[in-house]
Amino acid sequence: MRRRILLSMLAALTLTTVVLGIPLAYTAWQWVADITRNDLRARLDRMSAEIVAQERDDGLVHGTLDLRSVRPLIPPGGRLTVIYPTPEDAALRIDAGVSRVPDPIVESLSMGTSGSLRLEAPSGQMHNMQRQAVGAVALVALASLAAGAAVAVVTARRVADPLRDVAARAARLAKGDFRADSRRHGITELDRVSDVLDSATVEIAGRLQREHALVADVSHQLRSRLTAVRLRLDELSAHSDPAVVHEAEEAMAQVDRLTAAIDELVRTSRDDGAADRDPVPVVAELRKVVSEWRLPFSEAGRMLMLSGDPLLRAPVTGSRLREAVAVLVDNALMHGDGDCTVSVRAVYGGPDLSPLVAVEVADEGEGVSDELAPHIFDRGFSGAGSTGVGLALARALIEADGGRLELQRRRPALFSVFLGKPGPQRSGIVNEPR
Repeated sequence: MRRRILLSMLAALTLTTVVLGIPLAYTAWQWVADITRNDLRARLDRMSAEIVAQERDDGLVHGTLDLRSVRPLIPPGGRLTVIYPTPEDAALRIDAGVSRVPDPIVESLSMGTSGSLRLEAPSGQMHNMQRQAVGAVALVALASLAAGAAVAVVTARRVADPLRDVAARAARLAKGDFRADSRRHGITELDRVSDVLDSATVEIAGRLQREHALVADVSHQLRSRLTAVRLRLDELSAHSDPAVVHEAEEAMAQVDRLTAAIDELVRTSRDDGAADRDPVPVVAELRKVVSEWRLPFSEAGRMLMLSGDPLLRAPVTGSRLREAVAVLVDNALMHGDGDCTVSVRAVYGGPDLSPLVAVEVADEGEGVSDELAPHIFDRGFSGAGSTGVGLALARALIEADGGRLELQRRRPALFSVFLGKPGPQRSGIVNEPR
């Protein structure tokens, strides 16, 4: 941020210096030339006055024209040419000074019928003065640029550092750090943002506390009801009919798994993200999901298959991953067709092309319509009469661990879950039909 602000201000200063410096240098160059020519014209005026003073009543100079008072007015290295009429109606030409002036500056003065004056002066001194003037302008421009750069550095630091502090505070807030920060930076807009963050911190902390309390209350009520259901199923397990006993035992197993899932979801809902967690074997976690959904797919005359490297690991919460993939499998069962495949593989699509673990759930159905695809993860939106909560919940569970859930292909549908970096160990791929 500081570097961008500094570069922007330096670019503006450089452009301003160039836009103003070039015309100013040209003006200084012309100004020195004008001063030199004005000096030559002033010398010619004084020479003309000295010559006119030697004229008699007839307006002519009789005898020899005296140039002793004129010679001191000739610049060093210069040359004066005087053309003056005589009483004999002839023009007299008199040269004074050096015989030849290299690269001269020439100024002339007409004295009417009295003649004319031509003054030549070497241009070397004028060019030296012009270069000095341009150098002075360049020094002033560089000094201004240096001063502007110093101001830009101070301004960039004064603006960028508070912005970085506010951004860091917002990042801490996003990570669940709700500590108050009383620092202010003397910038009205940034201080207002800090005040808003203070208010948001209090509000978010209060909401999280209420949500945690609500989750705890709901989980307690669910566990109580599930315990009651299990007690009833336990009574059915003593029935004389073996079929009833089998169904009761299966139902009790489902109740036990549901109770364990509720406990784990409540526990992980109070944890931070999965960035610092130990990686878990992804295929092993998904094997549990595929096992649970084996019977529903079999009853529908379809197959559910799991494939992938069993040693691929990712830093995620097992319960969140299982619940999210269970939603995708259920979605494939309800809205898809044909066999369903859950595959696990390593891909290179993370920041700086870092490796990720991709869990892909695909079926052979008609897929997702173009009208439904942009809103498929919106909570409450459904194109098939369902609640529209499942896919939104699955995405929220995956994003809670720093991953992402996307619809990779519309027809047939292919959902991809991208998790953190895969574990260092790799082995052969296994395929598990379910």
